[in-house]
Amino acid sequence: MSYKWLDWAQRIQAISQAGLTYSQNQFDKERYEELRGISAEILEEYTDHDMLYVKEIFAKEFGYPTPKADVRGVVFQDKKILMVREKNDDKWSLPGGFCEVGLSAKENIVKEIKEEAGFHVVPTKLLALFDMRKHGHPPQGFHYYKIFIRCEIIGGHAKPGIETKDIRFFSQNHLPELSTKRNTSSQINMMFAFLTNPNMETILD
Repeated sequence: MSYKWLDWAQRIQAISQAGLTYSQNQFDKERYEELRGISAEILEEYTDHDMLYVKEIFAKEFGYPTPKADVRGVVFQDKKILMVREKNDDKWSLPGGFCEVGLSAKENIVKEIKEEAGFHVVPTKLLALFDMRKHGHPPQGFHYYKIFIRCEIIGGHAKPGIETKDIRFFSQNHLPELSTKRNTSSQINMMFAFLTNPNMETILD
């Protein structure tokens, strides 16, 4: 599904953020603040976020705007895929989250799987690097890249974390209700393709 209004809102936000970062002219800064407000108005109109929330998350953004990175772990066991149940929407996703500054993508996914699912893993292959705008995710305020990394369990045991309430392995034909802002059914199916064909090349948008 195409969300042209979301593209406009994100581009306006990016322009305003760059302008507020580099502009030395107070009058120009006021104009960039106005642009940021317009972007927030668009998101408030078309999403379930209120204006205060949108302005708050935009105000926290500094420096030159770039896409955010979201890493997801792909772990198979007995031909089933590891998923965690999110507390905030009661739906299921591959374990993962935003990449943290100071950690590599591999280090991030090891940390996320341990925190969300309780397993110690070793990353083995970059499976996919997706642009979320091309994969049917629901509208979100920022532009994200989704990084999917194959991992193998080397220890630990299933244990929910602060943000998760359940951990299970699912077969391809019996997937649960997905948290679609984190992963979609088509993405999960693409991950299963690597199970049957481990030599597949990394998928890039």
